[in-house]
Amino acid sequence: MSILNKFRGKSLWMLHYCTGCGAIEMPPVMTSRYDMERFGIIPMATPRQADILLITGYLAVKTLKRVIRTYEQMHSPKWVVGFGACTVNGGMYWDSYATIKKLELYLPVDLYIAGCMPRPEAIMDAFIELRKGISSGKYEGWKKYIENYDWYKKNQAKLFDVKKWSVNYE
Repeated sequence: MSILNKFRGKSLWMLHYCTGCGAIEMPPVMTSRYDMERFGIIPMATPRQADILLITGYLAVKTLKRVIRTYEQMHSPKWVVGFGACTVNGGMYWDSYATIKKLELYLPVDLYIAGCMPRPEAIMDAFIELRKGISSGKYEGWKKYIENYDWYKKNQAKLFDVKKWSVNYE
């Protein structure tokens, strides 16, 4: 265990990307009842300041482009947390052509929080697990992204293929 990882796990700055109904469960976690700041997890306004990218709710293809751009603006080390069933398998939007079904094909997800919607207790448990995993060196998705950059970019390019989504009027 690296001494740096031990300290990284104690102070995490989070950028939450609220794309759906998952955002409604975040205020209770941030306020006095659960108080995530007592665990050193503080919300940030910009990707340049954040360590954690928390993605709440479903992702459309257009939204995923912005999430990838946001992730790539964050400094390493950085961690991605998928929040709710939508980030795992599309959730209740699983049959939509525009919904991303498996987030880990496009970004390295370090931890998923299961549920539709996860309760504040589950969110706090996940944050505690993330802190422990960072301290022990278990979660290193950012290294995986660097090592497999071409694979991730190939998956992203297949999804963002303009010809596939455009209408031919000829």
